[in-house]
Amino acid sequence: MTKSNPFKGFQSSPEIIRLAVMLYVRFPLSLRNVEDLLHERGVEISHETVRFWWHRFGLMFAAEIRKRRIEGMRSSRWRWHLDEMFVKINGEQHYLWRAVDHEGEVLESFVTKTRDKKAALKFLKKSMKRHGRPHVFVTDKLRSYGAALKEIGAADRQETGRWLNNRAENSHLPFRRRERAMLRFRRMRSLQKFAAVHSSVHNHFNQDRHFYSRQNFKLNRAAALAEWRQLCSG
Repeated sequence: MTKSNPFKGFQSSPEIIRLAVMLYVRFPLSLRNVEDLLHERGVEISHETVRFWWHRFGLMFAAEIRKRRIEGMRSSRWRWHLDEMFVKINGEQHYLWRAVDHEGEVLESFVTKTRDKKAALKFLKKSMKRHGRPHVFVTDKLRSYGAALKEIGAADRQETGRWLNNRAENSHLPFRRRERAMLRFRRMRSLQKFAAVHSSVHNHFNQDRHFYSRQNFKLNRAAALAEWRQLCSG
């Protein structure tokens, strides 16, 4: 069965659509910033078009990135770092739960109104359904984690410590920068959608440049960009 072309019917080329979505999700830019950057490159579109493209194609691109990474076993089941962020939606506090592996790969993002046992359990089940069960769960001392892990029979796999969860804390920074540029969120659904797309795009382009020589970093960056340009191309 031939796969349908998701770009069919659009006047702009797939390359322009991918570029616009990548600029908006990956970098701390507003919709109008993306419009101006594309204008400098000779592409005349409005910021509302960028908004439509990101809503239409963002989850599609993120799903394909996740599929490729899971198939390539690029997500780890050795050690997961779990943490929750405080996020304001219309002045009301919500929680963005995140699972990060030992290399800083964001595995899962999940938004809730509370951070009790029920919310932690739902987050853990969602993460393990997609990525399997890790050998170690590194958490802070929030009791919801312990109660949820006991519920699923993994209490003996939990590790807590003052500095052990720095990997998760540091992984929040790119999202915090992006959140400020977007002037926060207005709905839980919007936050959940953007968090899922942002984490996949960040994983795809994050090269940990301090681990590589300049030459290897350039090769890895070029490979990531080439792979991005092939997303949803059939």
